[in-house]
Amino acid sequence: MKRALIVIDVQESFRVAPFWDDMGNQQIAEPVNALVRAARAAGDLVVWVLHTAPGSGTSFDPELGRVRFLDELEQPADGEPVLHKTVHNAFTTTNLQHLLTRAGVGEVWLCGIRTEQCVETTTRLASDLGYQAVFVTDATTTNPVGGLSAEQIIERTEAALRDRFARIATVAELTAEREPSTA
Repeated sequence: MKRALIVIDVQESFRVAPFWDDMGNQQIAEPVNALVRAARAAGDLVVWVLHTAPGSGTSFDPELGRVRFLDELEQPADGEPVLHKTVHNAFTTTNLQHLLTRAGVGEVWLCGIRTEQCVETTTRLASDLGYQAVFVTDATTTNPVGGLSAEQIIERTEAALRDRFARIATVAELTAEREPSTA
């Protein structure tokens, strides 16, 4: 089965947001980079997603220059799609489903910023659309919301998705599965 890695909102817009200092994992680029390298090595499709809010005057307004991938993140390679979304999930305002269908993708790995928001929402929709979804929990991050710590939000998200919408996996588990067997 063909796979795709979907990298969601790992962008500079968040670094300048007032809640960045409370972000659970400010080093989010490291686990995402490991996934990107594993996907590329396996010949999987890598799809990059940026959140935009045109005309908003916020860090997500493309006119202000912050809607770009984190500097330390592996950057999109030639031929890897870069999509710009304006809602929480990566499907509704983009051609993501068309890209995945055209590439024959049946399984998607999802990672990025705002565990409970854009990554979870995209994971749920991917499942509803019939994709085998893998939520790469340690390649997501968020900030405290509603009295919950970032860690509590991630745990809640895992519990809500597990065995209903997605397989929950870590970067180490997925990269180990991709390594050739020595037996």
